[in-house]
Amino acid sequence: MKPFVLHATSWCVVLLLTACGQSGSKDPAAAAPPEVGVITAQAANVPLTRDLVGRLSAFRSADVNARVAGVLLKRAYVEGSEVKKGQLLFEIDPAPLKATLDGALGQLAKDQATLAQGRANLTRYARLNEQKSIAEQTYSDQKFLVQQQEATVKIDQAAVETARINLNYASVRSPIAGRAGEQQVTEGALVGQGSATLLATVSQLDPLYVNFTIGVSDLNELQVAAQKGDIQLKAPNKTTVKVTLPDGTPYEQTGSVDFSAPTVNPATGSVALRAVLPNPKFTLLPGSYVNLQLVLGERHNAFLVPQPAVQRDITGPYVLVVGKDGKVSHRDVTTVGTHDVDDVVTAGLDAGDQVIVSGLQTVQVGGSAKTEPWHRPAAAAQLTGAAAASVKAADGQ
Repeated sequence: MKPFVLHATSWCVVLLLTACGQSGSKDPAAAAPPEVGVITAQAANVPLTRDLVGRLSAFRSADVNARVAGVLLKRAYVEGSEVKKGQLLFEIDPAPLKATLDGALGQLAKDQATLAQGRANLTRYARLNEQKSIAEQTYSDQKFLVQQQEATVKIDQAAVETARINLNYASVRSPIAGRAGEQQVTEGALVGQGSATLLATVSQLDPLYVNFTIGVSDLNELQVAAQKGDIQLKAPNKTTVKVTLPDGTPYEQTGSVDFSAPTVNPATGSVALRAVLPNPKFTLLPGSYVNLQLVLGERHNAFLVPQPAVQRDITGPYVLVVGKDGKVSHRDVTTVGTHDVDDVVTAGLDAGDQVIVSGLQTVQVGGSAKTEPWHRPAAAAQLTGAAAASVKAADGQ
């Protein structure tokens, strides 16, 4: 009987412990809804942008050629340096050109003397002709001879001017202000024989051109949206460009579109555009590829939602919203790119919706949540503020 009594006692102890454990498991903190950071959706006019890739090119690029034949004597500039318009770059041996000029001047003097003699004879013949002392034919021949001599003098004057021009070409000067490139021909080389010889290239680097393309389908969509009143497009000469450097740093200068091709490239289905970008510190160089944001205008009644709030699944982007009853619901949304560090949402949200940004992992659809305002991290807030100021300045241009 003793073992039975002990067994029954053990079961009583187990039951008592179990009951105590159940009563102690009711933790008030575990039953409280999770806290989440939310933003209040507000419709606003958002800059209408397109993220593209462009290539930089020199604003002006001039080939410096040898325009007369001769031996190159020296280079008068430092390769890669800034030069002014009209600055001496190269010298070609001027001796043969000076000799040609002297010969032209001598021929001109000779023919001018002949013309003076012919005019004197014509004056004398005219007087004799009035007196009927010479034949009419003699007087006419002398008059035509003087006209020929005058034409010869004009030809000589043109030859002198040509010789002077060629002599000036012996001093090769920069046609534009810019950065002079590498010397293409060394001293002692014979240049300009039969055709122009490339000596160097001068490129103007401030400002620069940004060349890029945009799909014709995108342009058609923008035109349809503009006709519906969903967006407002800027005038072509007011469209701005913001460039991002290869390391991700925003470029401090804002460019403006100055050219749009009137036709579509049939091979790519895109339209070529070009923007002028200030480059006062020569930070950018021609030939580089850059990421750019084309600011086309404004999109009406859009929502800026922080990127962490926008989730994606197989059906597309969505957000979680806390309703007035404190319950979490799922909303499918439509996004059209980004603005700074936010996604641009054009459908799926209503003004005043409480969109969850932080604490997404702690809630479930249909469950409860306790909301508190979400604050943007300091670094992202500074970036957004700087970008907003840049867009405002660009709109004012």
